[in-house]
Order: sequence, then structure tokens, then C-alpha cells
Amino acid sequence: MFDGKSVLVTGGTGSFGKEFIATLLEKYDAKRVIIFSRDELKQFEMSREERFQTPKAKSALRYFIGDVRDRERLMRAFKGVHIVVHAAALKQVPACEYNPFEAIRTNVIGAQNIIDAAIERDVERVIALSTDKACNPVNLYGATKLCSDKLFVAGNSYAASGSTRFAVVRYGNVVGSRGSVVPLFIRMRESGRLTITHSEMTRFWITLPRGVEFVMQSLERMDGGEVFVPKIPSMTITDLAKAIGPECEIVEIGIRPGEKLHEVMISEDDARNTVEFDDYYVIQPEFAWWDASALTEKGGRKVVDNFRYSSEKNDDWLDQSQLKDIITPFEEAAK
Repeated sequence: MFDGKSVLVTGGTGSFGKEFIATLLEKYDAKRVIIFSRDELKQFEMSREERFQTPKAKSALRYFIGDVRDRERLMRAFKGVHIVVHAAALKQVPACEYNPFEAIRTNVIGAQNIIDAAIERDVERVIALSTDKACNPVNLYGATKLCSDKLFVAGNSYAASGSTRFAVVRYGNVVGSRGSVVPLFIRMRESGRLTITHSEMTRFWITLPRGVEFVMQSLERMDGGEVFVPKIPSMTITDLAKAIGPECEIVEIGIRPGEKLHEVMISEDDARNTVEFDDYYVIQPEFAWWDASALTEKGGRKVVDNFRYSSEKNDDWLDQSQLKDIITPFEEAAK
């Protein structure tokens, strides 16, 4: 579906953005790939990476300086674009708590700007990246992403009979993404001491390539209005710490403000509208225009009553040896 198309990625210089674009260049023949982000230094550094130095990459890539807060710049960037992947966000929980207005301007107003510009420019498909923290949020970051999810689902109503369609992908922690716990633990183990917030804390876990693959699959599957949730494994923060620093002392320091003991991706209330497939779930929109039978005809089945997809009740768990295999490339890169 990407061949011959113009694709724009907001937050294109982030961990997900770069992996998505590299995969797009490797597997498809997109006509134009636009990296839309705020930081010219990160764009320059990205352009110098070997995987973006190939003749195909140089021919397809376009680097746009811009901010999702700036609707006029989005209007310019979206001209002639067929597909938008919205990965730009302020996502560090403490930073969002301390700078709430900034988080709202980027994560909520920015989402509205994306929707408005996409409809005005007749973009065919827009998919927005969400987070498990958007389900029953307890911090501002999660609350802004819940607002963003609602806006993108409702964007299909705003588009009405137009050609633009919106959907959302919601998944858990990405292994080794910028600012995540894996590189932090790798740095900390040099001291012989790893700090964790709670010994029983659990998290959903997904690799960057799997996240990219799921977004691409969701772009193909979407009709507009869905929240796609992959079936992914859980892990305990204690097992992760032991896998990275088996000889280290593990010190429990207490849960930080705005942090959950366990994460949820589908709540009991969302479950009423959730359909299950073999390797993913779809939370269906509650709008009159949505055809609830469409996913059933594609093989989807309703989840059981009071279903809850949470990290501590998951059927799929990573043990220390599996975690070790996953984090080995990050350890080698840190050497």
C-alpha cells in the first residue's frame, strides 16, 4: 500500500520514526517520505546515518522542520501526502507533570492540528501512536494521550464523506527506545547497583521492529475509527533488572508520582466494544456510522464479559533468558 505514495512521519527523528522509515525504504517503494520534526540537529544526524545514505533513501527522503503545534506548517507539509503516521509527542511522565501546558499543546492541540490539516489536504490515512498509559490514566501524559485517541477516533466523523480516515495504535513499552529503562539500567550497572520502583511492577513489552510491523499492518487493516492493540508479552521490572545486572544489588526506591504498578491496554469498559483476533485486539468506536458486524465478518470475535488486558494478568510472559536475548543488542551497542 506504500508503493508510489507520499508518506509523512511526525516525530520522524525519534526511535520509532527512524525504524519505521528505514523499514519503509527497505520493503516498499514509496515515492516520497517526509520526516517532520522540530530539531534540525537530529534531522542532520539522521541524514548522516548509513541506512539513510543509500541512493533510494536520498531520492525519497524530505526533511521538514516543523512542530505539530503549528497548523499552517502542517498544511504546507501535508500537501500531496497520502499517508501520515503521527509519532510526535511529549512522553516523559515527569516532564509532562512539570510542564502541563506544553504537554497539552503538543499532545492534544497537536492532534487536533493533525486532524484538521489531514482533512483539508485530503490525506487518505492517518494512524496515531498511543500508549498503554492512555487507558485509565493516572498522569498527565496518559490523560493527554487519551484525549488524543478520542480526537483521532472522532476525526472520522469530522471527515464525514471525505476520503480521510483515522485510526490509533496502542501498545506498551518499547525495548530500548530513547529515554527507556533498558539503556538506563545498562548505564547504572557500572555502579553495581540498580534501582527499581517496586519489586512487583509489571509492564507490557514490545520490540521496535514489532511495533513498526504492527503499525504497518494496522494501516492496511484500518477502515477508520479503530484502536488497534497488539497481543504482546509482559515482564516484571525485577526480572529485567536481574537480566541486565545479575551481579548487581537491586534497591527498591518506591513508585514515582504518576506511575502505575501495572499497565492496562484494554479496560473492562472498553471491552464491551472490543473484538479479538489471533494476534491483536480492536477497540471499536461508539458511533452510529460504525458497522459492528464488519470485523466479525473478518474473523473477529467478541471478548468475554469483564475482560481486562493488563500487564499483570497477561498469558504471555518473558523470563530472564528471553529478556537477556532481547537486550543483548543494546548492551553491545553501549560498549
